[in-house]
Amino acid sequence: MKQFSYTIKGEQGIHARSAGNLVKEAQNFMSNISIEYNQRIENLKRLFTVTCLGVKKGDLVTVRVNGSDEDSAAYALENYFRTNL
Repeated sequence: MKQFSYTIKGEQGIHARSAGNLVKEAQNFMSNISIEYNQRIENLKRLFTVTCLGVKKGDLVTVRVNGSDEDSAAYALENYFRTNL
């Protein structure tokens, strides 16, 4: 299992459009991918659950990746967070 934590820097946090793009990125991988925020753990491949988390600017999230392509998935998602969120 791979994991990383990230503090959201985008002014709008993870809003509908950014959540949709994030979910699309996660769906490129076979691994199970979850996001943890405020003691809730949700599937990062499901748009509704990601948007319902209500992640705002300055909030810390943790992403966990477990599966056959976890190395490439964790690397790609961490880069995605850094460049987009």
